[in-house]
Amino acid sequence: MNNPASPSIDTHSTTPASSSASTTQLLNLPPTISRSNLTFQTQTPTRHSNHIDRIINSNYSRSPSRTIYSDRFIPSRSASNFALFDISPTKKPSPGTDDAAPNMYATLLKTALFGPDSPVVPPVTPDKHVGLDGKRLSVTPPTRNIFRYKSETKQSMHSLSPFGFDDALPGIVQSPVKTPRKVAKSPYKVLDAPALQDDFYLNLVDWSSLNVLAVGLGNCVYLWNASSSKVTKLCDLGSEGSDDSVCSVSWAQRGTHLAVGTSNGKLQLWDASRCKRVRTMEGHRLRVGALAWSSTLLSTCSRDKTILHRDIRAQEDFVSKLTGHKSEVCGLKWSYDNRELASGGNDNKLFVWNQHSTHPVLKYTEHTAAVKAISWSPHVHGLVASGGGTADRCIRFWNTTTNAHLSCVDTGSQVCNLAWSKNVNEIVSTHGYSQNQIIVWRYPTMSKLATLTGHSFRVLYLAVSPDGQTIVTGAGDETLRFWNVFPSLKYQNTDSELGATSRGRTVIR
Repeated sequence: MNNPASPSIDTHSTTPASSSASTTQLLNLPPTISRSNLTFQTQTPTRHSNHIDRIINSNYSRSPSRTIYSDRFIPSRSASNFALFDISPTKKPSPGTDDAAPNMYATLLKTALFGPDSPVVPPVTPDKHVGLDGKRLSVTPPTRNIFRYKSETKQSMHSLSPFGFDDALPGIVQSPVKTPRKVAKSPYKVLDAPALQDDFYLNLVDWSSLNVLAVGLGNCVYLWNASSSKVTKLCDLGSEGSDDSVCSVSWAQRGTHLAVGTSNGKLQLWDASRCKRVRTMEGHRLRVGALAWSSTLLSTCSRDKTILHRDIRAQEDFVSKLTGHKSEVCGLKWSYDNRELASGGNDNKLFVWNQHSTHPVLKYTEHTAAVKAISWSPHVHGLVASGGGTADRCIRFWNTTTNAHLSCVDTGSQVCNLAWSKNVNEIVSTHGYSQNQIIVWRYPTMSKLATLTGHSFRVLYLAVSPDGQTIVTGAGDETLRFWNVFPSLKYQNTDSELGATSRGRTVIR
């Protein structure tokens, strides 16, 4: 190797120098290289050469301190603490030792995840089933996965506690499981209401803040005191030889004033406490089908396609006229903050107006039938629900703040009325063709809490009691039915079914 021109071949083998001569005889060298100048050098084995030798040589011994993985990624759970799940025997600490608290926590956690009597064995992920030395490695097959769905775990979906098992755990107070609220399937009271009209476009029932129900029957308006069951005849529009009839009734938000809309386009204002008419206002040419109060402002809508704002303190019959609908306006509701007015018409449109606009600021045209059912949410600002007639059958929810169509539910039948509960986030709807049912919905999931039946005609009229717990429904079958559908503000779940039996049948006049 002293000649720089002489090639040198380095190997990592440990062959003795005496074998170099025989090796050179086997080499096929070019004629320019002399065999006498060709020598072999040996090197002392290094760590790198040992690693290559172990790869080539199948008889190497595995390192006890290092795990060799294959080309597939198989997670190693060798560092997992399976003692947490009682997989390996652990020493049970005696009371009063320092290890008592961690082991108690481990026991509670295991019980919460897998149940009180659930032996759990972890899945074993072997490093390699067969070693590089050809020997079979001993692997214990898993008998059960750690995170496996257990049909025997009894945990209530309604409970917020993770320890929802039947067997009580020591030192843990279990929270009570809340069962679904029950709604009585039968009305607790039924009133006969002769001559209650079967007309989709009228609004003949309203419940005052003083717990008095007003009902329009033919030419007359009757008052029924819900506290004493006393019936009072308020007025008779045909007493003076007129052919006028009642088309709508609506109580002022506070006090004893009742507004009555007539078929001749007039509006009468009555003081119910004295059974005296206070004022008669004109402005509409055709029937007044819906009324809506906003403090001292009374809004009326008519078959003449207009909406009139009336200030009962002013001398004029109306202070402004709203135009936009192309057909009869049959639905009218002010929002709870008295800032927005929603109107629905027989032109299948839902319009939203502000306090000062004479033209709609928002227009919704998704309904395919008349929009009579309208209700504002008392829980969410700007949330309004609307319902369509026979050709539509849908309840739609709108956010007037963002001008967004939130959701739509097909009820399967004509939507006649909507009313939100002021105590809970639920809404009730009444229906006509073809099922004549009453449905209580949870919002926003719109899951049915109860479906109530009993009316044989379309449920055209709906009013809510001042405490927000009871609704009254009216239909062309000339009956008024009272249902307990909503809980009180201090609702506590009980198993009793209030109003499950009827308390008798009474005639309202």
